[in-house]
Amino acid sequence: MADNAQWYVVHTYSGYENTVKATIEKYVENRGLQDLIHEISIPLETVTEITDNGPKEIERKVFPGYVLVKMVMTDETWHIVRNIRGVTGFLGEGNKAIPLSESDIDALGVEKREVVVGYQEGDTVKITDGALESFLGTVEEIDLEHGKVRVVVSMFGRETPVELELDQVEPANN
Repeated sequence: MADNAQWYVVHTYSGYENTVKATIEKYVENRGLQDLIHEISIPLETVTEITDNGPKEIERKVFPGYVLVKMVMTDETWHIVRNIRGVTGFLGEGNKAIPLSESDIDALGVEKREVVVGYQEGDTVKITDGALESFLGTVEEIDLEHGKVRVVVSMFGRETPVELELDQVEPANN
């Protein structure tokens, strides 16, 4: 069942996001629905506000009025979430909730994926995909947050920096 779980967007009354999240968590706990409703998230961002007393960091909701829920969509889970006080419905068409796509999930940063690369700055790597496939280069910079790596490749006697996805390179077998 866990493989069928997808992220859905639940629309709430403004200011009810935390109440809705807590209520869903209580339902899951009381009814033993951990296998159907996996995670509830309210995307937050840290913002620095300048006040009379100086800068102050506060957490602000990225999407006020929305809660993200990772769940297996069944009639039971739809009714439980839909009938919680403060919920106005699921994002979708009519009564049909539409799950978020993988690209939406990545863009929102809802699910953190740990990236482990087998190379580091200064290592020689082989490009495995793209126009420069099978070229060798030296890793200049690794940007795990954006999933990018900058590799310096020697082309036509010149050193050329190339930005690639992390999975487009692999350690070169010396």
